[in-house]
Amino acid sequence: MLARVATFAIDGVEPRQVWVEVDIRSGLPSFTIVGLGDAAIRESRDRIRSAILNSGFEFPATRITANLAPAFLRKVGPGFDAALAIGVLAASGQVPDQALSAYAVFGELSLGGELRDSPGALAVAEGARGAGLARLIVPRERAREAALVDEVAVVGVGSLRAAAEVVRGSDPPALPAAPNRPRPALHEPDLIDVRGHAAPLLALAIAAAGGHNLLLEGAPGTGKTMLARRLPSILPAMTRAEAIEVTRIHSVAGIHADGLIAARPFRAPHHTISAAGLVGGGFPPRPGEATLAHHGVLFLDELSEFQRSSLDALRQPLEDGGVTIVRGQRALVFPTRFMLVAATNPCPCGFAGVDDRCGCGEADLRRHRRRLSGPLLDRMDLLVDVRRPDERDLRSPPSTSSADLRAQVREARERQQRRLAGSSARCNGDMDVRLVRAQVRLDSAAEQALAQAYAVGALSARGRHRVLRVARTIADLRRHDVVAGDDVLTALSLRQRAGADATLAA
Repeated sequence: MLARVATFAIDGVEPRQVWVEVDIRSGLPSFTIVGLGDAAIRESRDRIRSAILNSGFEFPATRITANLAPAFLRKVGPGFDAALAIGVLAASGQVPDQALSAYAVFGELSLGGELRDSPGALAVAEGARGAGLARLIVPRERAREAALVDEVAVVGVGSLRAAAEVVRGSDPPALPAAPNRPRPALHEPDLIDVRGHAAPLLALAIAAAGGHNLLLEGAPGTGKTMLARRLPSILPAMTRAEAIEVTRIHSVAGIHADGLIAARPFRAPHHTISAAGLVGGGFPPRPGEATLAHHGVLFLDELSEFQRSSLDALRQPLEDGGVTIVRGQRALVFPTRFMLVAATNPCPCGFAGVDDRCGCGEADLRRHRRRLSGPLLDRMDLLVDVRRPDERDLRSPPSTSSADLRAQVREARERQQRRLAGSSARCNGDMDVRLVRAQVRLDSAAEQALAQAYAVGALSARGRHRVLRVARTIADLRRHDVVAGDDVLTALSLRQRAGADATLAA
């Protein structure tokens, strides 16, 4: 007898429909799984046999052949266990095979028949909706996550026995309630803790308002890391579509298991990370930190300590908003729409240009500059010197708070969304050359300032394009419809590693 069950493979971060076809024929007892499965799938035969027997069902003592179609798609992981087990039960007549046409099944089985927590349920639910399947059976721990997808009835079960009863027509169990765990009160980083730093605060506001990349350079202890970690506190909230996309990525990576992610990601990998860990790779290919920071912030502290190969690997994802990983004649695309924020010291000891404490020789300075990728630095929209605040600044009240700047950022983003409606760009930082030409209008003073900076060689062609985008964001913060000369001058000053003392206009 032949039975067929729908399930899904996770291809990168995207779902791919897979049909589990189970055929039972007379012959010597055997259980064969074909269809380009990895070692976890080949080993699933013993898990499925034990799970079926320990769930009170009969395991057929005949010849069983299971095919995972399409055969050209590589299947990875134990998430096919439940679909294979249900297929065996349907092919042996222990559950009705006619009811399976409306179901997709996903999850790993234990030897005792329990459905174990399996990453990627949200991606599977999106695949089920795209395939027109009405119901999805997933492990109970992943039910609330999968239920974020509309138009699919999600059934969260804890065992193979419960899944079989649902297929037989029993009422599905209710979705588990949200965990009522008291969360400890945490001090969220807030800009109200910052004293002084007028130019870096301005740069943070511009970066958040336009989605621009930012480099903070300064001596140790001046507050670079403190400022960068407070950037998420002024970013606008994610839309529901962005939140679902972020949740799907983190679910596939196995670092999230409950509900919708509401806060924008903030990833801060250690400087020893490899290029594959930063942009994705391995076998099977897994999303890297750049993808985990999608719609959020990727913070590279001590930029000069990162491997040159890792920094160079970031260049293409920064430009394209995605990275293509090719492994075994397969190309997977991981999304990488993130803000890059980096911090670095001006020299190996960190005190170059600050005082007489710097003991670095010319060879040390050259070696330090070589470790910073020039093409990567050219892709940074804002380059800011972070100076040590003086004693009066430390005793003075805070100049702003995260709530105040967040309100300005939200207003600037709303202006951008109205202006960019109908295009693929979400904010000024996403504008390509064509959009910049269409959307950025300069007055005569702004055109003159930009032309002079380009004529003296202070900007590359890419740098000129980025200055225009930053100037457009500054104009949005100042509620200008036309980019003025002061907007361009401020953008230029924030790109030359010379801090700007400008403040946002009222």
